[in-house]
Amino acid sequence: MRINVIKVSSLLMTVVIVTLMTGLHYLKQQAEKPLTLDEPLLLSVKKGQFSNSILKKLKEQSLIEDTFGLKVMLKMMPEIAEVKAGTYEIAPGMNGIDVFQLIASGKEKQFTLTLVEGLRWQDWEKQLTNHPYVKVGEDFSENIKSFSHDIEGQSLEGWLMPDTYHFVAGTSAFTLVKWAYNAMQKELALQWQNRYKNVPYATPYEALIMASIIEKETALSEERSRIAGVFVNRLRLNMRLQTDPTVIYGIEDFDGNIRRKDLREATPYNTYVIKGLTPTPIAMPSKLAINAALNPLATDELYFVSKGDGSHHFSETLQEHNQAVRQYQLNR
Repeated sequence: MRINVIKVSSLLMTVVIVTLMTGLHYLKQQAEKPLTLDEPLLLSVKKGQFSNSILKKLKEQSLIEDTFGLKVMLKMMPEIAEVKAGTYEIAPGMNGIDVFQLIASGKEKQFTLTLVEGLRWQDWEKQLTNHPYVKVGEDFSENIKSFSHDIEGQSLEGWLMPDTYHFVAGTSAFTLVKWAYNAMQKELALQWQNRYKNVPYATPYEALIMASIIEKETALSEERSRIAGVFVNRLRLNMRLQTDPTVIYGIEDFDGNIRRKDLREATPYNTYVIKGLTPTPIAMPSKLAINAALNPLATDELYFVSKGDGSHHFSETLQEHNQAVRQYQLNR
């Protein structure tokens, strides 16, 4: 009789274990079902949010059919229930466990913002403040004003490094500005140390100004150092730079046309009127433009004119330059 009781108890125990294992296997299968998702989706987790609210959101968005299996798995795997605030990218093929492993890892979605060389601060400011995942605080303008006051030139123009910046959602616009500023400072200091020793700049900032002018004059990398050579030759001879991009920078609400009166108007940026460099850069220069400014090509050239195809004709004499102007500009 006692043997039968033991056998029955053992059988019942086996049934219970098998049932539990089967049930657990089923729940695990439910938790590992791929989400109903055809394209990547961003999931934002707020500070102080718990796993239950995330489960609820997944169910509300019809990404999972049933939350019970996942709830059990989260109890059995408490390490993935410790969610971290942030914005995460959920990809097709992921299941519920994958989602919680991602959120627990804190590996947020990396967004990018490409700041292009040759643009002005006002253009960059629009990019920064209009990006949906960049945080623009109420104190942004005041922070920029205060920050600009303490840097050389008291303007951000030219001081931000063109590059693609990676950041997580909620990064402040001011933080991105400081990243770009620090990158430019580092690059300018490095290139200033390796400069051609006879360049006619008293400070790295003057080189930055020249680099911005070069950046606006040509998009052809092979021309940058040659244009730099022309400008350096003019500075050494005390000639005016006479470059249109500086005139344009000094015109408020420029409409796309430079008129004769614009070339005659005495603004701090009109290099047809003033001698030497402009008081600040006129755009954000690239590393290549900075390198050209600090390593100008040694020539006797004093002039250049656009050919209309993005390249320029360079001349040593005014006579040759006037002929090139007639050929490439007046006869078009």
